[in-house]
Amino acid sequence: MKKTSLTLWLLLANLLIAFLGIGLIIPVMPTLMNELHLSGQVVGYMVAFFAIAQLLASPLSGRWVDSIGRKKMIVAGLLMFSFSELLFAIGQTLTVLFASRIVGGVSAAFIMPAVTAFIADITTNETRAKALGYMSAAISTGFILGPGIGGFLAGLGTRVPFFFAAGLALFAAIFSLVMLREPERQYEESGHQKKPGFKRIFAPIYFIVFLLIFVLSFGLASFESIFSLFVDHKFGFTPADIAIIITGSGIVGAVAQVVLFDRLAKRMGEKMLIFWCLVFSAVLVAAMTVVTHYAAILAVTIVVFVGFDLIRPAATSYLSKIAGNEQGFVGGMNSMFTSIGNVFGPILGGMLFDIDLDYPFYFATIVLIGGAVLAFVWTRRKDATNDPVHQPL
Repeated sequence: MKKTSLTLWLLLANLLIAFLGIGLIIPVMPTLMNELHLSGQVVGYMVAFFAIAQLLASPLSGRWVDSIGRKKMIVAGLLMFSFSELLFAIGQTLTVLFASRIVGGVSAAFIMPAVTAFIADITTNETRAKALGYMSAAISTGFILGPGIGGFLAGLGTRVPFFFAAGLALFAAIFSLVMLREPERQYEESGHQKKPGFKRIFAPIYFIVFLLIFVLSFGLASFESIFSLFVDHKFGFTPADIAIIITGSGIVGAVAQVVLFDRLAKRMGEKMLIFWCLVFSAVLVAAMTVVTHYAAILAVTIVVFVGFDLIRPAATSYLSKIAGNEQGFVGGMNSMFTSIGNVFGPILGGMLFDIDLDYPFYFATIVLIGGAVLAFVWTRRKDATNDPVHQPL
């Protein structure tokens, strides 16, 4: 038990370091844009290239997590992430910067499915929800702490946060190589079982969950990508106001994942938890278009992010329970559908924002309502067997 707990904390530390590294660069980007004379469109393309690389690499990485092993993929992902940050630190041309983002996207595709599968291997159905809640909290904490540390390091030099992130990821890779041990699989391969392939995406037991992950990512990305622009243009919020709201929402979301998720998942089940979170998120995203006071905007945004922060571990927990020997595969598909939403959500959100400030929120509301309807239909269905994954399609 102690060994399992230590391994879990090592995995969480890896995720924290990776997402801390991603968050480090946020406060530096405006200065870097000015130094290299980059346009906002170019920066947007960099974000898109990261997500596209993650999208394309995720199906392969999911398979490799199952065939090559969890530990090797984690170490490889951390090494690639370290290299991508180093490239960005020394890059003076767009070619190098874009190459950095592509390598970073692939590294994310390697790390996330491997960590998720690793956690599924070392936990039971009873303890997995709590562990995955911790995993989501580690990611959120990295995003919360990263910008603050990055802003401090930027005072020493614009490129210092990137060098720091590269060194931190390299340390995590070496530490993982030494300390982690490949886990025993809870489900063994056998000759009659199907190998994960593209058609497995459309297996009914999987496909609905993948669609819900896409809905979540699409709605969240379209909401997040224009939130700062929305409150700036509509209410005249300062960067400090926006930082307080985003940081406050992140902290509350991380606490909710640690304190509430396991209890809610056990009491309601993952399906009903996803459904109600989608319902409340849809209502509150729509409410963003009518609230006017700072306190109300803060309260609505916090609850919206809590809803989003509870859906993802619920979907991941459910997938891990039904995946059997396909843990890496479902982790890779989870990452892929998340990436699809991350690519197209900001694009459509930005286009709608140029038409009307409120349109991205109306659009996100419609997407989330569609997801809630899908989740409701899903909750009415009963799994045909305790091992539905390996039934004929």
